Amino acid sequence: MTSQLRLSEFVATLALAQDNAFGQPLQSQLRSCLLANWICQAAGVDPEMRDAAFWVSLLRYVGCTGHAHEVATVFGDEIAIRAQTLVHDAGNPAEVMGDVVKFATAGRSPEDSEQIVQMLQKSAHEWAIHNFSSGCEVADMLAQRLDLNPTVREALRFTFERWNGNGFPTHAKGEAIPLAMRVVHLSQDMEALGRIFSPARAIEAARQRRDQTYDPALADIFVEHGLAWFEKLDKLEPWDAVLALEPEPRRVLDGEALDAALTVAADFIDLKSPYMAGHSRRCAELSADAARQLGLNEDAVTMVLRAALVHDFGTTGVSNSILDKPGPLTRSEFDRVELHPMLTEQMLRRSAGLAELNPVASAHHEKCDGSGYHKRLRDSTGDPAACVLAAVEIYVGMTMDRADREAFSLEDAAVELRRLVAQGALEPRATNAVLVAAGHGEAIKASRTQYPGGLSRREIDVLRLAARGLTTQQIADKLFISPKTTDHHIQHIYDKINVSTRAAAALWAMQQNVVN
Repeated sequence: MTSQLRLSEFVATLALAQDNAFGQPLQSQLRSCLLANWICQAAGVDPEMRDAAFWVSLLRYVGCTGHAHEVATVFGDEIAIRAQTLVHDAGNPAEVMGDVVKFATAGRSPEDSEQIVQMLQKSAHEWAIHNFSSGCEVADMLAQRLDLNPTVREALRFTFERWNGNGFPTHAKGEAIPLAMRVVHLSQDMEALGRIFSPARAIEAARQRRDQTYDPALADIFVEHGLAWFEKLDKLEPWDAVLALEPEPRRVLDGEALDAALTVAADFIDLKSPYMAGHSRRCAELSADAARQLGLNEDAVTMVLRAALVHDFGTTGVSNSILDKPGPLTRSEFDRVELHPMLTEQMLRRSAGLAELNPVASAHHEKCDGSGYHKRLRDSTGDPAACVLAAVEIYVGMTMDRADREAFSLEDAAVELRRLVAQGALEPRATNAVLVAAGHGEAIKASRTQYPGGLSRREIDVLRLAARGLTTQQIADKLFISPKTTDHHIQHIYDKINVSTRAAAALWAMQQNVVN
């Protein structure tokens, strides 16, 4: 199997996932990367800053999964409102609040709508600061793990700021916002407006918003060159054009570095829902163990481990209003869920280094009897590694809490896997290997008693529940302690692991393998 991947390919794939999270066609963010490069060239930006703008344009919303749950809690379909944010004037508080009220009150009675508006008037500013701080903190943690230039990480802190100071979370303004991010603010908005409406609409927006939402010097450059750039953009293949712009020296990920990068992707994916925390890591570990138990060679073991890390990429295109729904899904909601393996396939196939994972990764919900999805394949393509991941996905999913149910016991999950084998839904040998690797029929390893970060057993319990999105009161009820004691534990946890938001704490917990 291929054991190398260019960093630009990996980051561009993350950009595709961000497109999903914002309800945009795949490669929209790549198109904005090209616009950012042309803006930098026309503005005479020095090469170092142009390189920073390249990475920032691809990673601007890499923290978006960290607060998807919170956004959906307020607005329902967080993907829909995020799509709207790409075309409204984020430097205009009245326009922003209009969108907020529209989405928060959609489908509500007049009485409920009035209460929601009053609540928003009281708490919207505080909520926005916390929400955007969460996204920036998660983005920095993930970018740090990719060993990106400090200039890139610094710029990502200003993802939601605006030239006139009306952004969040610090209301930074003017040249206090790094140049790379000022370029990306303009390029991403212009790409969305030009694609959704027209290039002329984008040019007019740049003209109207100069010295308010955008750096006026950059906006003037876009007004002058934008129409020609849109014509040029429509003639290019974004994926190839972006990879050609990768800054020198070009980094190649292989071996442990590649596994570490794919684990970044796994955590980015699993942060989307509190009920997914640690899911991909667990799938990868159990899949690799089961593949060895099945007697597959090390190349196949590596293949299934890496495929398991990225198999749920497509969930970034499923709204948290569905993923976190406490009751049964409607047929139309499940139709959206069924799309996520297809989205995984579409994202991975663009990269030569990731496409080889597709036969395993995109088949993780297929079943031997053809009752799975999204292709309704039989025999899980006949690939032993794919059969392993299909069984692992069910086992791990059942042993984690979901919005509509509590986790199954390990033994009950094992019984269900054996039942699916008897029905012909799962491949017998692969499923048996998963069960053996999971410890069924053998002694299950005792839980460790030493915890990372200097956390106590009780703090670990609190962290696991907080990572699932439970409120302070809900955690207190679960653990039979007072809300005051719970809050005390949370503050101690944040201090010990050096974070300030739930999403960052959840990411830390996944990185340390303490999320069940």
